[in-house]
Amino acid sequence: MSTAIVVFSGGQDSTTCLIQALTQYDNVHCITFDYGQRHNQEIEVAKKVALELGAASHKVMDVGLLNELAVSSLTRDNIPVSHELQENGLPNSFVPGRNILFLTLAGIYAYQLGAESVITGVCETDFSGYPDCRDEFVKSINQSLVLGMDRKLRIDTPLMWLNKAETWALADKYGQLDYVRSQTLTCYNGVIGDGCGDCPSCDLRKNGLNEYLENKDAVMADLNAKL
Repeated sequence: MSTAIVVFSGGQDSTTCLIQALTQYDNVHCITFDYGQRHNQEIEVAKKVALELGAASHKVMDVGLLNELAVSSLTRDNIPVSHELQENGLPNSFVPGRNILFLTLAGIYAYQLGAESVITGVCETDFSGYPDCRDEFVKSINQSLVLGMDRKLRIDTPLMWLNKAETWALADKYGQLDYVRSQTLTCYNGVIGDGCGDCPSCDLRKNGLNEYLENKDAVMADLNAKL
């Protein structure tokens, strides 16, 4: 029996990863991290989506310590999400150490469940300036987990080289574009579906969707060439 763990936020990317994983593995388990993020609604959306799509289980893990250590617009309500970069060149929505912690804990969970894969929706092509979404980082932490637990484990990143239009195409390929569009929460301001239309996350999502809808055949062809 093949088993995978999806690092799951209930957003567009992780939901698309879950949809794909459910066609590729016998058992797909979701793990969501509650780190005191800006909108606790994200946790409720993740629970709902994981249940509706048919995940074998859904674990919500309290990692509130991250909130105490990592100062970001996603961990502090008094810091507005900004389109401007900080002095270090990173967006103020970057949560330092988040994916280091998430992938480490997901790897431990995979060890417990005997899963061969941890799936995460990070993406370097359309990423938001986060260093912990880069392919180099994922490969590095994958190697560390294998060495540290003395067990084979893959961290799979099915969206790593897809742009946002191609991610929409992937959801459509599995017949779930409308579901992803209406039921997921990607917006930094906590608006389900198409979002607030103003934050950086909504801009990326909207621009990708428009590109896909305007050029469906071409985008789908590009996606199929990458799969």
